[in-house]
Amino acid sequence: MVMLLGKKVGMTQVYDQAGKLLPVTVIQAGPCTVMQLKTVDTDGYNAVQLGYDDLKPSHRNNPQIGHARKANTMPKKFVREMRLPKDVEPEYKVGDCLTVSVFAESSYVDVVGTSKGKGFAGVMKRHGFHGFPGSHGTERKHRAPGSIGSFASDAGHGGRPKRGKKMAGHMGSCRVTTKNHSVVAFDEQRNLLVVKGSVPGPAGSFVIVRSVNKA
Repeated sequence: MVMLLGKKVGMTQVYDQAGKLLPVTVIQAGPCTVMQLKTVDTDGYNAVQLGYDDLKPSHRNNPQIGHARKANTMPKKFVREMRLPKDVEPEYKVGDCLTVSVFAESSYVDVVGTSKGKGFAGVMKRHGFHGFPGSHGTERKHRAPGSIGSFASDAGHGGRPKRGKKMAGHMGSCRVTTKNHSVVAFDEQRNLLVVKGSVPGPAGSFVIVRSVNKA
């Protein structure tokens, strides 16, 4: 598996070879610096720690500055690990720089990001409830969830709301993985990766791009 850290630039549209208009997302994938190598002997598992987007040392504490100095680089805003199987040791060295060229032979990628936060949302926006009718005596209850407790199911546990009941609450701002985005194009000079479809998060948010095994 190949992984890169990056930033969502935004969405646009392009024409494919058949003249069909495709919605695409532009991602700045890399360059990423190998910050640390973890092995089964030293840490109990194999992993490659990547860092993306330089940051002023004054914006990080001394342990983070020293950690970056070992890789001969600046502190990074976005640091994540690429886990490897126990029988596969890292093939990189600390300080190596990975660019978007690692996806040159990949036809599909997975993108992990943080979805847009919607704040506190009701059941109609959060779960797609239809709400109450707009007539026939409904008064100030059009967007209400309705009854939340019942004895009709889960007998023996009382009439209180059951675990997992769809109700109003915090919506968005969570980790989301969208899979099997086809790679439309990539620009090695500017480290840009163009994938089909939309990816989680607003423009400018950090994302993780991973290769997938798909024919």
